Amino acid sequence: MFKARYYKADGKKGKARALPDAIFDGVVNEGAMHQVVKVYLSNQRQGTAAAKTRSEVRGGSRKPWRQKGTGRARQGTIRAAQWEGGGVAFPPIPHSWRLRVPKKLRTLARRSALNDRAEHDRVVMVDMPELEAPKTREIVAFLGAMKLEGKTLILTDGRNANVYKSTRNLADVEVLPFGTESVYDVLWANTVVIERSALENDGASKAAAEPDESEGADESGAADETDAAEEGEIDA
Repeated sequence: MFKARYYKADGKKGKARALPDAIFDGVVNEGAMHQVVKVYLSNQRQGTAAAKTRSEVRGGSRKPWRQKGTGRARQGTIRAAQWEGGGVAFPPIPHSWRLRVPKKLRTLARRSALNDRAEHDRVVMVDMPELEAPKTREIVAFLGAMKLEGKTLILTDGRNANVYKSTRNLADVEVLPFGTESVYDVLWANTVVIERSALENDGASKAAAEPDESEGADESGAADETDAAEEGEIDA
């Protein structure tokens, strides 16, 4: 079980808190992270680069000079790749760079990235200060109290417009709702700051989604007893 540093809303340090095992289970799959990041970067490409081949450039339908007798190299068109103003030999063609990865692989990679940051003590749990309006100064003071170095990713409990607007002009700070961050976002940041309520709500929702094994066992046991009783009546 990993533990994370904990800071209150006023920036004061509290007692270290345990991270939920449902997400921070210690599994770090580097292959999954590499594959998902590679797909993410590929999907950022617009695929609009283009250039013309010799057949697409206007002009050049006439042979510049006769084939033999001039002493110069033979040429068929002034729009060939070696001519100024000619076409490109192997031009880029507009196409989609879109790739996809399975959902389970994305989940594994995201969990691995968070585990990697937690393993190196780069996950911080906080109570976010309540901002009545966007105030960059207050967010900078809050982050400064934690003495964080490098790029910082803040994961809030749902959308927090005031926190997001307060960090838009900070180059090394990014704010996202918890659960929407990509593997690239987590690996981009040197420190991941997670709002405490986001982890608690996520853990509670996962616990509610999992079936209770004891209830299932009781139901199956009761069903077996009913079947046995019915079989006994038939045999009698």
